[in-house]
Amino acid sequence: MRTDTPVTVYRKDYQPYPYEIPEVALAFDLAPDATEVRCTMHVQRRPEASADAALILDGEELELVSVGVNGEPLPAASYQLSEHTLTLRGLPADATVEIVSRCKPSANSTLMGLYVSGGNFFTQCEAEGFRRITWFADRPDVMSRYRVTLRAQPEYPVLLSNGNLIASRQLPDGRNEVEWEDPFPKPCYLFALVAGNLTHRETTVKTVSGRDVLLQVYSDPGSETKTEWALDSLVRSLRWDESRFGLELDLDRFMIVAVHDFNMGAMENKGLNIFNAAYVLADPQTATDANYEGIESVIGHEYFHNWTGNRVTCRDWFQLSLKEGLTVFRDQEFSADMMARDMEAAAAASARAVKRIDDVVALRAAQFPEDAGPMAHPIRPESYQEIGNFYTATVYEKGAEVIRMQHTLLGETGFRAGMDEYFRRHDGQAVTCDDFVAAMESVYVKQHPGRDLSVFRRWYRQAGTPRVSVRLDHDAA
Repeated sequence: MRTDTPVTVYRKDYQPYPYEIPEVALAFDLAPDATEVRCTMHVQRRPEASADAALILDGEELELVSVGVNGEPLPAASYQLSEHTLTLRGLPADATVEIVSRCKPSANSTLMGLYVSGGNFFTQCEAEGFRRITWFADRPDVMSRYRVTLRAQPEYPVLLSNGNLIASRQLPDGRNEVEWEDPFPKPCYLFALVAGNLTHRETTVKTVSGRDVLLQVYSDPGSETKTEWALDSLVRSLRWDESRFGLELDLDRFMIVAVHDFNMGAMENKGLNIFNAAYVLADPQTATDANYEGIESVIGHEYFHNWTGNRVTCRDWFQLSLKEGLTVFRDQEFSADMMARDMEAAAAASARAVKRIDDVVALRAAQFPEDAGPMAHPIRPESYQEIGNFYTATVYEKGAEVIRMQHTLLGETGFRAGMDEYFRRHDGQAVTCDDFVAAMESVYVKQHPGRDLSVFRRWYRQAGTPRVSVRLDHDAA
């Protein structure tokens, strides 16, 4: 009998990873019982790192086949393999590391990493699922450009991954092979793979700059009549982000996949969002208005992550509200604008107010009790034993309210200027909540010389619902 003692991770102990991994090539030979993964990484030691810094890679439930450096195989004595890590020492400052491993998707009941559901392959990597696919630096501040090759038997005709489709062919042995390339650096938690027998609905739209982009919604055969609203919601999300925040889709295509067995509501993988089918499929004969509103909201939420979470991501998991609180605020604003669309000014204001009331009712029902009980925690916690426990109403909904306060302090024009500054400073980076507030503060100090947001930062470190005393003094004259 073995009892594992949980390890507490502290925000104050954060240290940068000693290596950058700018390029990753992944090749999958997909099979339910044993999928072989060849991971080829371009590894560069950071200038500030020690010359003897080890490359420590995470892995779980993997069979290691081989390890090579710069084209030469490494003998087993040249690396250390434990239950959860693969450690390479004595690497050159600039090297190519190739690792071949196997995983068992059909036996993966955690629904993290690569797994089989309904006869199809899917992935879920946030927060720490990528280590179940291959040995890697499974942390959000390691950002890489990915090129992915998928090979599978003909019974898996749809082969999807992040980014843009580069090539597709049939191999001499009858298997299909496709190549995908994501031109933007991302952390491994945003990696995604889907393979199986799926149908899809699609449309092509022009972005604000005039580019043609392909939008697709994939689902099980026979469910085509239930995906029309989801695709329409995706188009509206794209248009809204262009007009409200000046943010354009940066890929040639954007894909949504509906999965019946999925351990999260939805996931914002770059260009390949994976959803629980309940948040995509709507039967016009049975779906309620609330169902349609929920689908529109969650599709908007995951699409908006393309910039607030993907192009700019979290330095570490303590910063989870950096992407989630901000994106919840954005999807709330999107839903309010959709409710008010095509209405006269007074009716539009009323529709937005109703949406705001709904959001506050949900906040008071779910988040206030959390803040008042033993599970109270700041929107940026100082420690955790299991990061999955911090996907909470506090991090999401209270985090959105803290963003909304910044929007109120700066006004719509000032907040948009702060968002523009945030992307100007940090596009392609993994950053912190402090970096976001600093971008907003750069606008606020121009609006209010001599003042800053230093007191406001307490919202990120203090738990609990504030109690405010108000004294009213009304002069009738």
